[in-house]
Amino acid sequence: MAEEKKVKSKPGVCIPWEEKRKEIKAISGDEELVKKIWEDNEALAYMYIWQCLLSF
Repeated sequence: MAEEKKVKSKPGVCIPWEEKRKEIKAISGDEELVKKIWEDNEALAYMYIWQCLLSF
């Protein structure tokens, strides 16, 4: 059985920026801005998932 490498993410994050950055080949612009937008959207997605779980 192949070993899976588990990425430990901090609370409030589904997919950490470091993991997502590996999938993006090139960023033409300000990488810090892209990172901030990614992390903001991740926080909203995480909150949405928890709200759905707690609502039912």
